[in-house]
Amino acid sequence: MSNEAFAAAVMQCCLCKLRTHQWCFLLFNILLFHALLFGADFVEEYLLQPSPVVYTDGMVADVRERARKLDLSTIRQNVSRDYIISNPDACRKPDLFLLALVFSSPANITQRNAVRRTWANQTLIQESPIKVLFFTASTESSTTQQDLIKESELHGDLIQSRVVDASSLYGAKENTLLALRWVITFCPRASLVLLTEDSVFINLPAIGSYLRGLHRNSEDLYLGRVIQKESPDRNPNSPRYLSRVLYPHKYLPEYCEGTAYILSQDVVRKVYVASSTVLTPIPVDVFVGFCAQKAGVTPTHSARFSGERHIHYNACCYRHLFSSAGMGSRDLERVWQDLEQRGGKCSLLKTYSGLVACKVRTYLDKMLLQNSKEQT
Repeated sequence: MSNEAFAAAVMQCCLCKLRTHQWCFLLFNILLFHALLFGADFVEEYLLQPSPVVYTDGMVADVRERARKLDLSTIRQNVSRDYIISNPDACRKPDLFLLALVFSSPANITQRNAVRRTWANQTLIQESPIKVLFFTASTESSTTQQDLIKESELHGDLIQSRVVDASSLYGAKENTLLALRWVITFCPRASLVLLTEDSVFINLPAIGSYLRGLHRNSEDLYLGRVIQKESPDRNPNSPRYLSRVLYPHKYLPEYCEGTAYILSQDVVRKVYVASSTVLTPIPVDVFVGFCAQKAGVTPTHSARFSGERHIHYNACCYRHLFSSAGMGSRDLERVWQDLEQRGGKCSLLKTYSGLVACKVRTYLDKMLLQNSKEQT
């Protein structure tokens, strides 16, 4: 008898000899384990959902009306003022279901190529056309700029703004607003817009299935991993410092974590219009949440977005999730190659076991990282 068979026989024998109270104790611990593992996601998924809103606030109604009438056609005539590489014909298909805008630093060509070879290498999800474009800022390096021009000519999927420092709070905000302005001007027929980063793995088929299955109007959609009841950073030495004078409230507005989130086309317009009323220096994802609140848009939570976390790889887990952050170029290609080789769909049982495995491993990875930081 093999070691595995012997171990299975011993386990079966032990289980058969368990008494009623021992069975109850075992089942209770199994239920407790799963409640701790999935309870938070389950509660968030069903409680952090938007409620129907009645727009009694005159400012909200004004923002929504101005967004509906917004006309940026004149920008086409002065496009070089805001964009070094405008790529106005990149969004040719009039019936585009989803446009993905991937924010990337100018010099990150290796990462962009990895994205092109992996999850962005798709033009349809459930027979609906999609488009993936890269959005980058300006660079002071002439060599990098020449490389960007060649890259744009080769792939035709690059847009470059004139924002100088997209890593600062102000620069990141301006870069995002120029990205939204580009969408409104050159891609107004895209039903949905995904905003993400080049270090994030995106599961487009899973996102497409979810969006197709939504039993709600496609308007006012602001979908992602919702951050709720986050306190403003009151530390004067922090780059995210927000003084009580500028923002006296106890909590920030609800917003979607910025590594990956989805806006419907009307919300793109509403956020853009409301942006002129939000002058507080805040991180760009919080800024989008502020603008959405000004426009009467409530974020919709999905625990299938990882947020800023990197999820430990498991094939069935990754087929279920919408995103996983912190992916280098080699990570993206390794994961994509494995998913392509495995092919097919995961059964319900395999998906469940995959989610358990990746959640446990992700938690252990986090604990190991914290311990190593404490030791250093």
